[in-house]
Amino acid sequence: MTSSRKVLVTGGAGYVGSHVVSALLDAGYAVLVLDNLQLGHRAAVPPEAAFVQADLADAALLQKLFAEHEFHAVLHFAAHSLVGVSMREPFRYLADNIGNGLNLIRAACEAGVKRFVLSSTANLFGVPERVPIDETARIDPGSPYGESKFVTERILHWAEQIHGLRYACLRYFNAAGAHPNGRLGEDHRPETHLIPIVLDTALGRHPHVQVFGEDYPTPDGTCIRDYVHVCDLADAHVRVLDRLGQRSCIYNLGCGEGHSVRQVIETARRITGAAIPTVMGPRRPGDPARLVAASERIKAELGWLPKLSDLETIIATAWAWRRQHPEGYPD
Repeated sequence: MTSSRKVLVTGGAGYVGSHVVSALLDAGYAVLVLDNLQLGHRAAVPPEAAFVQADLADAALLQKLFAEHEFHAVLHFAAHSLVGVSMREPFRYLADNIGNGLNLIRAACEAGVKRFVLSSTANLFGVPERVPIDETARIDPGSPYGESKFVTERILHWAEQIHGLRYACLRYFNAAGAHPNGRLGEDHRPETHLIPIVLDTALGRHPHVQVFGEDYPTPDGTCIRDYVHVCDLADAHVRVLDRLGQRSCIYNLGCGEGHSVRQVIETARRITGAAIPTVMGPRRPGDPARLVAASERIKAELGWLPKLSDLETIIATAWAWRRQHPEGYPD
């Protein structure tokens, strides 16, 4: 790894992280992935990237890693990320996500790194006051998970003020889809995201899809969410690295339009040809009726445009990967 543009990607064996690693390699960066593989998959790391299996709680190892490598930037994806679990285990989520993020930011500052990209979340906004949600919306985290991301954003604010670490906080909504090359996809264990659950039902791995609530104030009564293709998210991460040569930035990432649970299921039925049975159930506490991003800022400033984020392409790429990898990655 001799490139002058060497980057560290924590959580690079995870879903979004692995797609970003692939995009960084395509853009000419040398990449070192750090992941403890508790949630990620070694097989998801592209072979062109270097890999270190380690935990961000190991501050001494981080110090050693930054001493051995001169990183152009750090991209941070490693975190517990299940909203529901964070409501049951708030202290673990707060301690691990904030503490590990602090370890990483401190090590980057001590090593003189000047660029840092944080994988943040739309869960910062809880139940929003207005939709679409832009970057000026009131912060009111909807869970301890969202709170942990907001605290990490604030740590980055002070790291810039005191140490000159320029940062980008990318607050994305519903990452979905799979890489068109068929090598990378979504493999959470257990899986909690709607689209892979729907596709696993199409494969016969689940008897039905549980729909949580059909009485929301939306056209068909089910929740509406803003789905953005994971490769479009990866493109945004690559673009912000150049912007960090000038200043810090915060961007909401979405398509500006949402799709309901029923629309997702109907689209999956068309693409897969499967019946995909559903069972209607009660609402889940805290689920907003509609979450849609306003992404005009990143479009105007960086020229970012989601190219693969129409619902048909999202589901078609996810379906292609899932059919080829019905058991997920071969861990």
